[in-house]
Amino acid sequence: MNKFSRIKEYKVLLYRIFLAYLFYFVARVLFYLYNAELIEVDGVSEFLKLAYHGLAFDTASILYVNSLFILLSIFPFTINTSKIYQRVLFYIYFITNLIAYSTNYVDFIYYKFIYNRTSTSVMGSLEHETNKTSLFLQFLIDYWHVFVLFIIASGIWIYLYKKVKITPKARPKLIPYFIISIIGVLLITTLSIGGIRGDFKHSTRPITLVDANRHIKNPVHADIVLNTPFSIIRTINKDDFKKVDFVSDKVIEKKLKPVKQYKDSIQLDKPNVVIFIIESYGREYWGAFNKDRGIKDYVSYTPFLDSLAQHSLVFPNAFANGRKSIHGMSSVLAGIPSFKVAFTSSAYVKQPIQSVVSAYNDMDYDTSFFHGAPNGSMGFLGFGNVLGFDNYYGKEEFDNKYPDNDEFDEFWGIWDEPFFQYFNDELNKKQEPFMSTMFTVSSHSPYIIPEKYKGKFPEGHVPMHKCVGYTDFAFKKFFESAKNKPWFKNTLFVFTSDHGNQTHYKEYKKTINRLAVPIMFYSPNNHPLLVGERKELAQQIDIYPTLLDLTGYEKPFRSWGRSLVNKSSTIKPYVISHTGRLYQFMQGNYICVFDGKKAVGFYDIEDKGLKNNLISERNEEMNSVEETCKAFIQDYMQRILDRQMLVE
Repeated sequence: MNKFSRIKEYKVLLYRIFLAYLFYFVARVLFYLYNAELIEVDGVSEFLKLAYHGLAFDTASILYVNSLFILLSIFPFTINTSKIYQRVLFYIYFITNLIAYSTNYVDFIYYKFIYNRTSTSVMGSLEHETNKTSLFLQFLIDYWHVFVLFIIASGIWIYLYKKVKITPKARPKLIPYFIISIIGVLLITTLSIGGIRGDFKHSTRPITLVDANRHIKNPVHADIVLNTPFSIIRTINKDDFKKVDFVSDKVIEKKLKPVKQYKDSIQLDKPNVVIFIIESYGREYWGAFNKDRGIKDYVSYTPFLDSLAQHSLVFPNAFANGRKSIHGMSSVLAGIPSFKVAFTSSAYVKQPIQSVVSAYNDMDYDTSFFHGAPNGSMGFLGFGNVLGFDNYYGKEEFDNKYPDNDEFDEFWGIWDEPFFQYFNDELNKKQEPFMSTMFTVSSHSPYIIPEKYKGKFPEGHVPMHKCVGYTDFAFKKFFESAKNKPWFKNTLFVFTSDHGNQTHYKEYKKTINRLAVPIMFYSPNNHPLLVGERKELAQQIDIYPTLLDLTGYEKPFRSWGRSLVNKSSTIKPYVISHTGRLYQFMQGNYICVFDGKKAVGFYDIEDKGLKNNLISERNEEMNSVEETCKAFIQDYMQRILDRQMLVE
């Protein structure tokens, strides 16, 4: 009977699958070491505990990735032990495994930018980029050490694989061979199905990203529990827009008032409106937003914007509603945040949408969008057309005006300084009133500035700091040119960022503060309402209703945000965002962490690192905060799915 046995083959298969577990553990260790300043772990024992919980997710990934390899290893083809067949298995094993495994290494670095494991939503962000090859090559240059680590790990993996071989056998007798093989196929297939699902309980759905939070206290630790292949696999073809029924319509109206109408609006005499969405310009870099935070040895990299802030209305406790540039565009201009799946990347974006653009079109403003990258980059051109901008100005228009220019940074787009001057020139041609949005480019990886300015701006503590200084300088030059133009005095300027970037100070490495952004309103006329500092919570989706309130839009409109200047508003300040797995909702004295069905954590509003979960001390205010979070999610999903994003 032994000569018909396939036990040796099954042992070798088990060894080869074990190697995948081993190297996933290595990747988890390296992921943590690269991101330790963002993911605090209390010692080796806690890390090992997180790694243990990660085994379920490693199992699912490894079995998904190796499903073809496993099937070909166990199916009774009678030639399984031959050298040719084993060579075929070798190539299938390493082609599939190393492609999947490499995504873990990408997140050693990319995690610092999105604070989340990479998922298929990232592919959506990249699909509009025309410079993918140059970006990839620059990534290899800048982070060569990650590439070297991947090559070393892959080499060791291949070496260990070859150490244990299957010896070719003579052709077996078919009947006993097939009987043993069928038993093996059934057993291994059953175990594989259970491993992919997460367990064998019929009542349990397959594990998903949110299940990484089941055994942890700090939500950020889920990124250690997870692995990147799992995150990508589990988000393929996922539609996370689903209706929920948490609260009554009365609760939604009371908590959010999603249809607003400002008949008592302030009306700044139909001003021009210029919105600056500054690429990756986290609140950390901007001194005016950090005056009272008590950060030791704090340094600002925005001298000009700091000076402008002294004559502006500043919101030092503002946050982004998303983690990518396109999320910032939809949040700021349309008041639509992005959660697990970006609204702008979904099938539901193709519907009439009320926004600051549609409102100003309705008020006979000239509306335009400027972005110095190749036209279509980031998906801005497509979403801009959905919103209804009259004109879009990108790198193509800049190059048409200046055909012999040498202002392309070779990666993302036109340097901020020359594109700001182009922006100024085009505004001079506009008929007033106009509303224009400028989305900047230069403050971004690979953290370079024009050669002629090398050494001009402080290098700071991280590569991003000199880019922040350069963009601040570009603002200075823009305002020096614009202040003497006839349109300038009657213009309302808005400043915010799409999201943050590299952090230096510990305060901004905290989970919640990773989404900290500036929000500032500046009027050259020094309107008394637009000078000072307001410390209540604010968010990107508040900019849209605030502008309509300030500029006299009196029709009803859809908005989940609130006017930041309307003192009669009954909506309690709040902020909502999503980690890719969990909602984070701040209001009053608490931060609520919500898994899509129920609250899984409550934290003091000052506990931005989410260290101390207070859910066991639940009180009425916590219940109210959770209810508001539920109201938001319910109305958000319903309006998007029912195509109610426009109030007639």
